[in-house]
Amino acid sequence: MRVITSAEIDRVLTCPDLVDALADAFRGDMVAPVRHHHEIERPGKDATLLLMPAWTGPTAAEGFVGVKVVSVFPDNGARSLPSVMGTYLLMDGATGEPLAALDGTRLTVWRTAAASALAARHLARKDAESMVMVGSGALAPFLIRAHMSQRPIRRVALWNHRPERAESLAAQLRDEGLPVTVTTDLEGAVRQADLVSCATLSTAPIVKGEWLKAGAHLDLVGAFNLSMREADDEALRRGEVYVDTPAARREGGDVAVALKSGAIPESHLKGDLFSICASPPARAGEAITVFKSVGAALEDLAAAMLVWRRIGQTS
Repeated sequence: MRVITSAEIDRVLTCPDLVDALADAFRGDMVAPVRHHHEIERPGKDATLLLMPAWTGPTAAEGFVGVKVVSVFPDNGARSLPSVMGTYLLMDGATGEPLAALDGTRLTVWRTAAASALAARHLARKDAESMVMVGSGALAPFLIRAHMSQRPIRRVALWNHRPERAESLAAQLRDEGLPVTVTTDLEGAVRQADLVSCATLSTAPIVKGEWLKAGAHLDLVGAFNLSMREADDEALRRGEVYVDTPAARREGGDVAVALKSGAIPESHLKGDLFSICASPPARAGEAITVFKSVGAALEDLAAAMLVWRRIGQTS
């Protein structure tokens, strides 16, 4: 069994190819059961173990089985360790033989950004030129690169509640040749943006619906539980709302919260990545669109399969 590091994943993946691989996965024959969620009692704060299995179906061209194992240990900060760590195990679909253990954390940021870009491929205006990135954490650079691979983005305004962190990331991305500048005026930046992507841990709405201009696309990635919000109810009410999978109706912040409170009805949701990829929606030029992702095991499997193919070709 091969161990595949984050550096190897970065070496073999590209945004356009991964977006295409996810599109094939959402149109194809894959099985992804409900993720397993286990609480682990520990002194201090309890830990969490997440298991996300998926496998290709009988009509798939190649057979694979995979599972992502994610641990969340909130007290790890005191040990100078990440609180969230993950590993992806890829197995042969015909024999169950373990093929590779991949860096699960790196695989996750790649596939999460690619899923948002896949949605934007169909939901954002084709002439979208300006982007606002809300948040400057680990996902931010991947989201910027992924969205730029699908739309002719010429300007990216980066906002973070700690401006110094935004400045540091913006400098790194400019060194790559990306057109990223820092803004401290989030409202002003959002009002001018064609595409707004959010990846934060906020527990209160950051982006207001009244700020979104006609034709804007809002990408909500960060709020992963029911106590978190990145956009207010008005943003959801104004937009044509899509989700990555049906799980987003009950998991994560924003859409699940608004459904639970009655701020929007179930009928307000227009579709998910399965329906988007099977039958791309017609987009009215002035429509505001919203995409909410909570993550899906089939995305991890599709990404791991692509890495495995590329590793074999480049070894």
